[in-house]
Amino acid sequence: MSRCWKLGDNVSTDEILPFQYMVLTDPSDLGKHVLGNVKPGFAAQLARGDILVAGLNLGYGSSREHAPLALKGAGIGAVVASSFARIFFRNCINIGLPAIVCPAASNDVLDGDDIEINLRSGEIRNATQDTRYAFDPFPPFIMEYIENGGLIDTLNKRNFKST
Repeated sequence: MSRCWKLGDNVSTDEILPFQYMVLTDPSDLGKHVLGNVKPGFAAQLARGDILVAGLNLGYGSSREHAPLALKGAGIGAVVASSFARIFFRNCINIGLPAIVCPAASNDVLDGDDIEINLRSGEIRNATQDTRYAFDPFPPFIMEYIENGGLIDTLNKRNFKST
């Protein structure tokens, strides 16, 4: 089980990671500042594998990977939202952070609920509320990215050589 942290609609990448930390590159260093201006002390409260749940349009703004890297570096195990900004969604997948579109769960899950996500079956189980939600499972190539820690790690595992 993983604890949920609930956000609202229209959370920008600058809110996820304040701009002054964009000079950092190590994900664990970035993670220390995640949501620092929105929820001071947030990063210190996280446990590895916690789930971030948000409403509509999560991650709008910057196209840089810093915001999803900060979430992953802080220990967030997955992000669930009603909808994502397109580039933020893809950046999450590319770094191996599951980004799950599930409006029903996004609307119903409360801050502090304990949930379990099955990426293969496409199911979220909320143990606190004794409810279940379905989402479209990821295709095999995306599951490979997630399981390997991201696109680059997947290519390295395949011994991909650029020309």
